[in-house]
Amino acid sequence: MYWTLELASYLEDAPWPATKDELIDFAMRTGAPLEVVENLQEIEEIGEVYETIEDIWPDYPTKEDFFFNEDEY
Repeated sequence: MYWTLELASYLEDAPWPATKDELIDFAMRTGAPLEVVENLQEIEEIGEVYETIEDIWPDYPTKEDFFFNEDEY
């Protein structure tokens, strides 16, 4: 299983919190690439509810990871 920012972006609008099956269904209905569906299928915890993308990909970059000063704009 591998995640990139591009692949993870397909789950930004997912109905969080969601189960593995709900996320797979969402990815398929929204036309996400096959890699997204395959990554979700590789998750071993069945029945667990995921609150955010960070629960699936712990290294998902957050706003704090970027050196961008929003006050400047």
